[in-house]
Amino acid sequence: MRPLRGSYCAVCGQVVHLPGYADGKAAEGEEPRCQLCQRVDPPFERAVAYGSHEGGLRDLIHLLKFEQVRPAAKVLGQVLASTIAGMEKAMPVGTIEVVPVPLHRSRQGQRGFNQAEMIARRALRQLSRPKRFDLCTGALVRRRDTGSQLGLTSHQRRENLRGAFAVSDATRILKRDVLLIDDVYTTGTTASECARVLLRAGAARVWVATVARTLKISDVVAWPESELEDRSGEASAAVGIAAHG
Repeated sequence: MRPLRGSYCAVCGQVVHLPGYADGKAAEGEEPRCQLCQRVDPPFERAVAYGSHEGGLRDLIHLLKFEQVRPAAKVLGQVLASTIAGMEKAMPVGTIEVVPVPLHRSRQGQRGFNQAEMIARRALRQLSRPKRFDLCTGALVRRRDTGSQLGLTSHQRRENLRGAFAVSDATRILKRDVLLIDDVYTTGTTASECARVLLRAGAARVWVATVARTLKISDVVAWPESELEDRSGEASAAVGIAAHG
């Protein structure tokens, strides 16, 4: 597993191509934005992810979510912790309320746990200043089971999630900065809907951190052939680590 490399939108984290810049990097002091974020500001301040939703990272997430291999959460928590630490310098001082994206009670009952919450707990144990982050479970709830969003268009995803989330106790996030945690950032629809609900309930700002994100096919960073075998080997090793704890 490898972290994302290259230039990314400073807001949503999508890959951006910057022709004319040395090594594809923006000029000093300049934060690149994708075309969508240039047109419309999302409701969250920034969204970051550790890596692309493929290979070993995707396998670990699937092991946790669909096969209940709970030790996978330890590895996923470690990579999420490094992602949060990298974003921390951009966040304001003071305590940050960490809110996992909730599952509907029926879905959580079937799975036995909320993978976002489990990964968040593991990540917070790894941070150098864990007391800066306060895990705030139950503050955000999913009022209805929205089912799988696989195969839905962005518009269909938005309609499917409309009214699905609610804040159970606004005093827990009132005027607080919130770090929203999920396993995968796909189109940003879930993160945006959760952020809007949290902001309407009184949160000061919302930040987003995920283990993985789905990159557009045209934006996936090409890896040198010499590294392809390394990536394949790392994926297999990561799955072995998760399975054996």
